[in-house]
Amino acid sequence: MNYRTGIVSSLSDIGESAWSELLALQAEANPFLSYAFLHAMHESGSASADTGWQPQYLALWDGEALAAALPLYVKAHSYGEYVFDWAWADAYQRNGLEYYPKLLSAIPFTPVSGSRLLARDDTARAALVDLLCAQQEATGLSSTHILYPPEAQAAQLQEAGFMLRSGVQFHWLNNGYADFEQFLSTLEHKKRKNIRAERRKVREAGVTMRQVRGVDATEADWRFFHRCYSNTYAEHRSSPYLNLNFFLHIGASMPQNILLIVAERDGMAIASSLLIHTADTLYGRYWGAMEHVPCLHFETAYYQPLEFCIAEGIATFEGGAQGEHKMARGFLPQKTWSAHWLAHPAFSDAIERFLERESGGIEAYIDELNERNPFKV
Repeated sequence: MNYRTGIVSSLSDIGESAWSELLALQAEANPFLSYAFLHAMHESGSASADTGWQPQYLALWDGEALAAALPLYVKAHSYGEYVFDWAWADAYQRNGLEYYPKLLSAIPFTPVSGSRLLARDDTARAALVDLLCAQQEATGLSSTHILYPPEAQAAQLQEAGFMLRSGVQFHWLNNGYADFEQFLSTLEHKKRKNIRAERRKVREAGVTMRQVRGVDATEADWRFFHRCYSNTYAEHRSSPYLNLNFFLHIGASMPQNILLIVAERDGMAIASSLLIHTADTLYGRYWGAMEHVPCLHFETAYYQPLEFCIAEGIATFEGGAQGEHKMARGFLPQKTWSAHWLAHPAFSDAIERFLERESGGIEAYIDELNERNPFKV
């Protein structure tokens, strides 16, 4: 098959219709791969050349039809990735080598697994991998990293010469619970008691909760959420990755996928969280508060979303990156993947040995976590 290939610096060069048609063919698609979400990242300036995320999407066309595409960035740093390679960059620097810029395929600031090799069929997907390998050779950059692909695509990348790395996230699974109390009844006594105590503290503080679907969210809701989000970063002496324009953009372009949870006291909003969802998966994203209330984070970011999942029949709640503390709230460990290619032979060999050791540690860690299952035996 003779495809026409291209490097795309703006999704508008592909077009929403072509992108959406290709995405609809993917088994592991999610809202973060949507044109609306990615275009908002770029158009708001949150993920742009100025912030160290220069879009260089790879695309294959069969005539006028988009046959395959890969979200790809030239990265000037390793912020906003959640698969940590800071030690690798430091090793390059100590040896007088440049690690940045590098090539990265990921959803900016979003540690959610999903298709990266977007293709209409296996032939196009194989051609896309070939194009990626040719591109990484042509650029002369230090490395290429594909973050959070599904396992099958990770295996395909491994066959193309990439090294695989595994990690752990914590997901909650809905076993057809009728309500939150039925879910609690499946947990060990201590876990159940602690959750009830945490929720009681929030109620006794006079806090009430409001679930706002994206279609009902006002600009005032979004502006308040952004204040909370920014305040969380400020409290950690950091700068927020995402700006208000990004949130307003997704609020307008993909409201059907959005849930805002707002905590209020005495008629005043004091905290908020943002979640993205489909009919079968809820994704926890961001939260923030304007004042401290004990256990409010758990209520806003975990318990309210769990109630939403149960009410809507949503099968899975992905709570975000890391967070072993989630297990005490009914979340279970799930393996994630990333794929890595490094141009320098000696560093590639060293990192391959490191990943082999790390992989054994991840397997042992997952086994240990499963032994601490929070549910009744």
